[in-house]
Amino acid sequence: MAKHRGAVCRLCRREGKKLFLKGQKCYSPKCTFERKGYAPGMFGEDRRGRRPTDYAMQLREKQKMKAAYGLLEKQFRRYVRQAERKEGVTSDLLVEALERRLDNAVYRSGLAAGRAQARQFVSHRHVLVNGRIVNIPSFSLRPGDVITVKEASREVPAIAQALANAGGVTPAEWLQVDLENATVTVVGLPHAGQIDTGADEQQVIEFYSR
Repeated sequence: MAKHRGAVCRLCRREGKKLFLKGQKCYSPKCTFERKGYAPGMFGEDRRGRRPTDYAMQLREKQKMKAAYGLLEKQFRRYVRQAERKEGVTSDLLVEALERRLDNAVYRSGLAAGRAQARQFVSHRHVLVNGRIVNIPSFSLRPGDVITVKEASREVPAIAQALANAGGVTPAEWLQVDLENATVTVVGLPHAGQIDTGADEQQVIEFYSR
């Protein structure tokens, strides 16, 4: 499975905002973004205050959204092209498709501290969908699907800690969470208007429409 292997704090610094790619560690005062709130590179501080071009703004929104969902360019572009082929508002269709990913649902339900951790839980075969192991983070969920953390996996320290912290997280409206049984039920479809992706989705579409 392809994934970003560089320093994720550099991604936050480049986009000028926290993307919360390291889960709970992002709330630490030692977070690199807190200490160096400017773009990475030897000229990072010098770039502050410059007005970016339209292309640069579209590129940054695309990079921001792609990094937040933990996707590489080829996979992200595929989601955009699929949304363009469907009837409806392309930017909304893109968000809804990304939200229906299994790793995102695990994160949105509070069963993982971040999407990277959720992806790890899925790929390491700790997660069941409708009673069967699914180790594909991009698996697209449908209403009625039931996500469960394997009973044997609940003793894994990282998963046990995530479950203990899940009570303080408000799950997405389209997910129903039963923490006692480590189960999440998909009760509907995500609606783009209710989701904050942290990026301007329309500018993302415009970037790929050039």
